[in-house]
Amino acid sequence: METDKSVLKKVKRLFVIKTRFEAYLIIFALALGAMTRGAHYTLEYPGVGGYLLFAATTGAVFLGGAKILDAIRYEQEARKREAASDQTPKT
Repeated sequence: METDKSVLKKVKRLFVIKTRFEAYLIIFALALGAMTRGAHYTLEYPGVGGYLLFAATTGAVFLGGAKILDAIRYEQEARKREAASDQTPKT
């Protein structure tokens, strides 16, 4: 039973974004998919409607990417604060 938990922990760590480089890779993948979807929208809905949907897919990546990068920064700062509080002498 103990080994099952450790294996699950290892698998869970695969889905955690730890660095800004990993975040940029994920944002790139999201952008690639969004651009493909946007291109399909312009073919499926010719004219202004298709281009508005294309812009919406692009905007979603910008908003999602910004949120991912903000979350990474917040988590890194929280880890630094935690490490600093662990190092302070307790009286």
